[in-house]
Amino acid sequence: MKTLQIALYPGDGIGVDVTEQAVRVLTALQQFEKEIQFQFTSFPWGYQHFRETGKLVPDNFLEVLRPFDAILLGAVGWPAEIADHLTLAPLVRIRQAFDQYACVRPAKLYPGLTSYLANKGPAEIDFVVIRENSEGEYIDNGGRFRRGTPDEIAVQTAIHTRRGVERILRYGFEMARTRRKKLTMATKSNAQRYAYVLWDEILEELSPQYPDVVAERQHCDAAIMNFVRWPERFDVVVASNLFGDLLTDLGGLLGGGLGLAPSCNVNPERNFPSMFEPVHGSAPDIAGKGIANPIAAILSAAMMLDHLKLPAAAQRIRHAVERTLSSGHKTPDIGGELTTGQMGNAVIQKLGDA
Repeated sequence: MKTLQIALYPGDGIGVDVTEQAVRVLTALQQFEKEIQFQFTSFPWGYQHFRETGKLVPDNFLEVLRPFDAILLGAVGWPAEIADHLTLAPLVRIRQAFDQYACVRPAKLYPGLTSYLANKGPAEIDFVVIRENSEGEYIDNGGRFRRGTPDEIAVQTAIHTRRGVERILRYGFEMARTRRKKLTMATKSNAQRYAYVLWDEILEELSPQYPDVVAERQHCDAAIMNFVRWPERFDVVVASNLFGDLLTDLGGLLGGGLGLAPSCNVNPERNFPSMFEPVHGSAPDIAGKGIANPIAAILSAAMMLDHLKLPAAAQRIRHAVERTLSSGHKTPDIGGELTTGQMGNAVIQKLGDA
């Protein structure tokens, strides 16, 4: 039996609600996947920790997380009390310190759900956006000068390295080989002639090494338009940190809503733990009301199992989710009336059908 050490970082708001259901599903999964055993350790970090200690996380939080096999995150943020850029800071530190350079966010419309797009269904909406997660626009590089004066200046400089761009594109090519063998790179080289021309050149250099994958590039604004016009034309999309962040919220909506959108922050070399989280935020206005959709968190747990080389267990969860949704089980955000716990129950009941 394999015992997996999983760090739980439920965070704030509905992050706590949905993480509870993901853990329930993983616990129930052990009945069917006998070779797996989970040991969960929960860390009460976030807004409440801030209220008690003045810090969102302890000073040694990276050292605390480092020994775990994976991190399961709920959501962070309490905008009424703490600025978003402060609550997000520990997550950015995790991604960069643990070299989680691939943020993978599938956009898949499951049977039983209605698309936001006219005449588009599950057959047309099934793609993955891979976001470069370690550099780009989210490097803390810059500053503010002459604060509070009419002449105030803010400088934020994006950092793109050949190594960073090449490894995320290779990751995308390898994933495309396991899917429909098409890769689209979102760029903006018509306006950003240094950073994104570098992306273009590296794509041209790598493409001949993957002759079985059709590679193309689209400017990010065009890609956004084409996500809406022709989602069926996309398979694997690779983008910089900022562009990937923007594209994946749209992708989550096309897949039925952010309550259904999973993601992971992966260190492919497995030198550090990877982190798995729903795309949605903490939604403090509905926290604790029992109406949050836990499917995104549950599917993030399935992505965690894929990363931990347990594909059969991951597929069992995805099949259970698909059967749950196709049977008409829905939370309010997707037109139903089930509570968060009832949705978790419905998925657990379907686990044995695989």
